[in-house]
Amino acid sequence: MKRYGRPRSIVTDRLRSYRAAFKVLRIARRQERGRWLNNRAENSHQHFRRRERALAGFRDIKTLQKFATVHALIQIHFNHERHLNRREIFKMNRSAAMAEWRLLAA
Repeated sequence: MKRYGRPRSIVTDRLRSYRAAFKVLRIARRQERGRWLNNRAENSHQHFRRRERALAGFRDIKTLQKFATVHALIQIHFNHERHLNRREIFKMNRSAAMAEWRLLAA
């Protein structure tokens, strides 16, 4: 903030807690909300939000954090970003990951 000054606008998703926080900070008029606006800050933690929403049944936040950490490690092992590779390479990588997983689980 010191280097660049106050922002003209802050882009967020439609989460209601942002509006409440901006009212407290008295910058509510600077908020731009939109589903398709480019915002790196929102997209950077989108994966955790998706897991958190799916696992809303957890009673304790520590349990959720433990599960999310383990889930992230396993998900990274199997997520090979299909859109970046040809089908043959994707299937080869997926088979190698599954073989390694079976070796670790045995």
